[in-house]
Amino acid sequence: MQGLATYWQQADAVGRAVALMLLLMSIGTWAVIFWKAWMLTRARRDLAVGSAAFWRAADLASAHSALRNFDRDGVLLPLVETVQATEAPGTLATRALPEAQLTRRLRDSLHGVLARLQAGQVLLASVGAVSPFVGLFGTVWGVFHAMQAISQSGSAALDQVAGPVGEALIMTAAGLAVAIPAVLAYNLFGKLIAACEADLEGFALDLRDTLLARPD
Repeated sequence: MQGLATYWQQADAVGRAVALMLLLMSIGTWAVIFWKAWMLTRARRDLAVGSAAFWRAADLASAHSALRNFDRDGVLLPLVETVQATEAPGTLATRALPEAQLTRRLRDSLHGVLARLQAGQVLLASVGAVSPFVGLFGTVWGVFHAMQAISQSGSAALDQVAGPVGEALIMTAAGLAVAIPAVLAYNLFGKLIAACEADLEGFALDLRDTLLARPD
């Protein structure tokens, strides 16, 4: 902490801006990590429980009602509700065969659910890719100012170089400290989202086949 305080006192406007940028990236990353971990864990559990409850129901209406008790994040309900919707008369959508209309509605609903599950992934990927370079820029900028101070003093003794350069290198460590959790979380959440996507696609396909075989 003393090194960070010393760096902050000696840094100019650019150095402090870099430090604040890394701080904001870190706060945003951890906020997204906690939110997505909670949301995806619930979604995975609700997918398994909700899907089982849906297929145990006697008909589509009772299945919809049963699903409301389990699908807290709305990952399955949009697919069920879209098959119960009807197209507005006189539109291009009604010119397609009923099978094609059902497929299109399920596909659009599935894309909407996946977009919600993928929310925050772009932020994690961007922070993981950019923050090391932001930290490196802060290091280069700090070393540049340290070299300027040394040249003005006319002395390059080790005790005069080690302090300023070491404080500048803090920014490299800070950049890595921000990037590593973002990259790990991005990869982990990507795996969970892919698993959810596979389950949702299977559910949508089974739902489509069931409705086409035995329409309500």
